[in-house]
Amino acid sequence: MTDNDRLIITKSMVLTLYKMDASPPVRAVYMVIEKLKIPNVNYVETDLLADDHLKDNFLKINPQHTIPHLTDGNFNLWDSHAIITYLVNKYGKSNSSLYPTDPEKRALIDAKLHFDSGILYPALRENDEPIFFGTATSLKPEGVAKIKSAYDFTEKFLTGVQWLAGDELTLADISCVATVSTLNELLPIDEKTYPNIIAWIKRCSEFEFYRKGNQPGLLDFRRLLKEFLAR
Repeated sequence: MTDNDRLIITKSMVLTLYKMDASPPVRAVYMVIEKLKIPNVNYVETDLLADDHLKDNFLKINPQHTIPHLTDGNFNLWDSHAIITYLVNKYGKSNSSLYPTDPEKRALIDAKLHFDSGILYPALRENDEPIFFGTATSLKPEGVAKIKSAYDFTEKFLTGVQWLAGDELTLADISCVATVSTLNELLPIDEKTYPNIIAWIKRCSEFEFYRKGNQPGLLDFRRLLKEFLAR
């Protein structure tokens, strides 16, 4: 961890994260919490498969009923991309390399965060929702095509570079690798077709924050996927 990424600690700081470990957006937040070494986080299990997110107490704080959901004192925030930028802005030191204050550097990161929310994650939802919330036991051709298109873009973005948005690891990599590593469970990434993606995931996986924040939940997703496909 660099000095720029170190946490600004306040004694009264207690965050609450509503989460389900198998969720890629939740894991993106986990990884940022691990990267910043944020202490005193209270985790509340919110099982989407059991409709925990539709209960009255949750709807009162999050009418969109999505996870992850962050409560910081009296402040409530949802959407993983909003949460991870908030965490760095509030609890990381100024001009963190994860989300620099330079307008151009930050814009490149924001662009890839929108790529995650607009391309990568919709490809995941189109394919896993019919399995987890329906009766599907296989991927449809149009769903597979959407994943391949997402892989194609990601591979191009990583051509000749190590990271998605600049010369260093940023929030763009953390957010996108949570989704891409999960897409890989649905449609394995071909090493010959997508060597840049394979190398990028490997680089990300070497960080402690990935091993602690992404890997356990990814295994949960794998287990759930296997169970639902075997119905």
